Amino acid sequence: MTGARVRAAVLVCGLLAVAACGSARRGVPLTGHGEPPTAELQLGQRVFARYCHQCHPGGAGGLGPALNNKPLPGWLIKFQVRNGLGAMPAFPSRVLPGEELNAMVRYLKWLRARRP
Repeated sequence: MTGARVRAAVLVCGLLAVAACGSARRGVPLTGHGEPPTAELQLGQRVFARYCHQCHPGGAGGLGPALNNKPLPGWLIKFQVRNGLGAMPAFPSRVLPGEELNAMVRYLKWLRARRP
């Protein structure tokens, strides 16, 4: 590995470690009232239900850790989804196209911005 790649890997690992520190929303599901207001957010909701809800029900902990207490930036969510982490499988673009991944990230951010 080149020095730049090592530094990038250390940075990503550091950000994941910081993101692993929880917040007060740990047990509160990422659900609000009503439907997402745009077609893109509705697509994100369907993608989350298809690929994520099984292990992260409503954004809370289940088979996987809670997502509620990890307000990761969008690029880091995408990195984790594409590469997997621990028991989480990777979702390559042939399984989860970029458009769907982008919509899901925006959906997660929309949910976090809402108050349950």
